[in-house]
Amino acid sequence: MTLVPAQTSVDAVIVPPVRDLGDGFTVRRALPSAHRRMVGPFIFLDQMGPVAFSGDQALDVRPHPHIGLATVTFLLEGEIMHRDSLGSEQVIRPGEVNWMTAGSGITHSERTPQSRRGMGSSLFGLQTWVALPAAHEETAPSFAHYKADDLPFIDDNGARLTLIAGSADGLVSPVRTLSDMIYADLTLAPGARYRFAAEHVERAVYVVRGSLRIKGQEGTFGAEQLVVLKPDAEVVLTSDEPARLMLVGGEPFPEQRLIYWNFVSSRADRIEQAKDDWRARRFADVPGDDEFIPLPADPPGLKVK
Repeated sequence: MTLVPAQTSVDAVIVPPVRDLGDGFTVRRALPSAHRRMVGPFIFLDQMGPVAFSGDQALDVRPHPHIGLATVTFLLEGEIMHRDSLGSEQVIRPGEVNWMTAGSGITHSERTPQSRRGMGSSLFGLQTWVALPAAHEETAPSFAHYKADDLPFIDDNGARLTLIAGSADGLVSPVRTLSDMIYADLTLAPGARYRFAAEHVERAVYVVRGSLRIKGQEGTFGAEQLVVLKPDAEVVLTSDEPARLMLVGGEPFPEQRLIYWNFVSSRADRIEQAKDDWRARRFADVPGDDEFIPLPADPPGLKVK
């Protein structure tokens, strides 16, 4: 569901639909939506959970492929074991960043670590996909992990901004990217303010917890809403309660991006090739994790979007 309010600095408000993946594990997908496919290079934004696993419940995302994008995992609670076809094995914990560049093709799995199984655990976080510039869509796949202490931050009068990737307010993240962007974790104490400058052409605010006010405008934006801002709008973000917000944005690409399942490309024929490669098992396997997810069947009349 997407609402378009009359406020001068807000272009749209996206209320993501909820998908239940089983065992009470839900995701809310804010991007892509029918009314807004991308914000800067961000083509996918999922909120994972929050969920409390009990007994033998666990996260088990089986090995699956990607091309033409980078996956960015950022957790607020819990742990995930990342494994990929490069041989990477990395547990990610809250405040850390897993950045996987798929480029010409990679396979990975995401599971609850063995050490956390059978004892009850929680999981809450976000996964975003960043589309790659056309000149880098076929770059060699790679994986990088960044500790929470690696990320620069600003802490000012109850507003704390941690820069996950890109640049903002004079900060530059050590996370290696291939295009202009901002991806940041912002916490606000009640009454605190943050000026979200128009440093990037496209910007949006995802409300993770609490609520959001934009100074000079009526009403509030609630949790699990993506507030897309108009270009060049200088806005001041505030809240009447403790709030946690994710800021996303960047320079839009001149070419459209197509998305099918886990594949992103500027070319429809490249996505068709990736589909054939996955069916034929030409993607590299994840060492030690050999489960296989068949390519989803195309519904009648489906076209790559």
